[in-house]
Amino acid sequence: MTLPAHGTARFDLWAPEADAVTLVAGGERYPMVRRDGAAGDPTAGWWTAPGAPASGDVDYGYLVDGDSTPLPDPRSRRQPEGVHALSRTFDAGQHRWTDGQWAGRDLRGAVIYELHVGTFTPEGTLDAAAGKLDYLAGLGIDFVELLPVNGFNGTHNWGYDGVLWYAVHEGYGGPAAYQRFVDAAHAAGLGVIQDVVYNHLGPSGNYLPRFGPYLKSGEGNTWGDSVNLDGPGSDEVRRYILDNAAMWLRDYHVDGLRLDAVHAFRDERAVHLLEEFGALADQVSAETGRPATMIAESDLNDPRLLYPRDANGYGLAGQWSDDFHHAVHVNVSGEATGYYADFESLAALAKVLERGFFHDGSYSSFRGRHHGRPISQALVHPAALVVCSQNHDQVGNRATGDRLSQTLGYGQLALAAVATLTSPFTPMLFMGEEYGATTPWQFFTSHPEPELGTATAEGRIKEFERMGWDAAVVPDPQDPQTFTRSKLNWAEAGEGDHARLLELYRALIALRRSTPDLAGAGFGETAVDFSEDDGWLRLRRGSAEVAMNFSAETRRIPVGGGSLALTTDDGVLLDAAGRLELPGHSAAILIN
Repeated sequence: MTLPAHGTARFDLWAPEADAVTLVAGGERYPMVRRDGAAGDPTAGWWTAPGAPASGDVDYGYLVDGDSTPLPDPRSRRQPEGVHALSRTFDAGQHRWTDGQWAGRDLRGAVIYELHVGTFTPEGTLDAAAGKLDYLAGLGIDFVELLPVNGFNGTHNWGYDGVLWYAVHEGYGGPAAYQRFVDAAHAAGLGVIQDVVYNHLGPSGNYLPRFGPYLKSGEGNTWGDSVNLDGPGSDEVRRYILDNAAMWLRDYHVDGLRLDAVHAFRDERAVHLLEEFGALADQVSAETGRPATMIAESDLNDPRLLYPRDANGYGLAGQWSDDFHHAVHVNVSGEATGYYADFESLAALAKVLERGFFHDGSYSSFRGRHHGRPISQALVHPAALVVCSQNHDQVGNRATGDRLSQTLGYGQLALAAVATLTSPFTPMLFMGEEYGATTPWQFFTSHPEPELGTATAEGRIKEFERMGWDAAVVPDPQDPQTFTRSKLNWAEAGEGDHARLLELYRALIALRRSTPDLAGAGFGETAVDFSEDDGWLRLRRGSAEVAMNFSAETRRIPVGGGSLALTTDDGVLLDAAGRLELPGHSAAILIN
């Protein structure tokens, strides 16, 4: 018998340590045949199922070494009955795409909008989210970034406890709905970035260790055992990850991936996994003629992630920069505890604006050591740094999940908007930020197992009790109301200061788009001066000048000329002597 080449049979399975595997498909059993490849042979450890159904949708699973209950496919595309049940085949090629004219989007000059499918709309589905795409296009958004949508246990959570990376959560609509969403986004002129998690797996429904050495026991990170990126068997584990990344880019037409917490990768191989992501993006871009954007979430402040591969970098298109968030947050809110302590000055914000990182080899009091390294401005454009004043982490990981809009007034929110959208970097908004949503975004879970739900809730409360919080104010993540409270209230967008803030965001994004220096000026065209005592900061970006008053008092700031293009307060005045009068908590933009 001649076995098919690896990857060509729809039920092929990698289970290198199994002695016997049986495919259960459509109610029938099919004993699988093991390939006997030599060590290092890419077919070694793979099993195939002669005679298995060759077409049609089929519910299926695997019995490994005498199991009585079939396990879901590690590469399952659908889990209609949840992550513990049978998988279902899905043919991604059946979708009739209408985005043939879509040319893609570059990161430089773009604005990203981060959203969680389950709380973005009342329905919490991909189809409902697609109904808001025209709104996002009208706001001026270029990319929609979805929090993880892969298969997890339960009905709702943030998405970072996924266990089946190839499946789209059925509660969101499954894989067909995901294709419809991306198609609709492209029709609206929006790119799609998918948040993916390759550093750990969730606590319920993770059957990967039953099939092979996917994890490294005893070498954990914050969330559990590390993924096996460099140990025995890691060739196929890395292939599993890279094939998954390619699936989003090819089968689902997404425009980029946001790689979660890459600082948690444990990879000591000479060619780092991140470098392979960069190479994959280039390969897919060459195939499709569209940009394929890889953005890493990293707290390492290591610019080598962004350096070209021929300059000993990893060749990624972008990375998140928390330093910008921290500097803006402290200066608009006054909160300066914990990891915010080092950012309690306008000097910190000025350094970030001019150099990209605040901690670029400097001492971090939160870490108790020096941190980061300088960015080579010859190798990196500032647009490679994705920044925000709020995101799912910085809101949701607060004790009560409170947004800036729940404690700050219009003026401070407007300052945060101006700082983010006129910065040299790529701005990202968190859903609802643009109208000052007052709904919190809290940490929510729906573990069906009572013991896991209890452990999660108790662990969350103890974490914040150690930081001095009253346990009574910390929401129970397992309480369904915690999830419900986190859904956006879209009626707010048309009311009072909410509508005023929304109009400011629209105007800022439009001005950014129509003023090349605001969207494209590099580090060399960016300069900052400020007064720590008076609380003002002036940012010059080529022909654009941005003046921000972070104090509560009116300030007069000398400016370099130009015409007022935008103000956040009707009281802003520009006198004949070239001084700008800014009321407390206000900003203005001038264009020469």
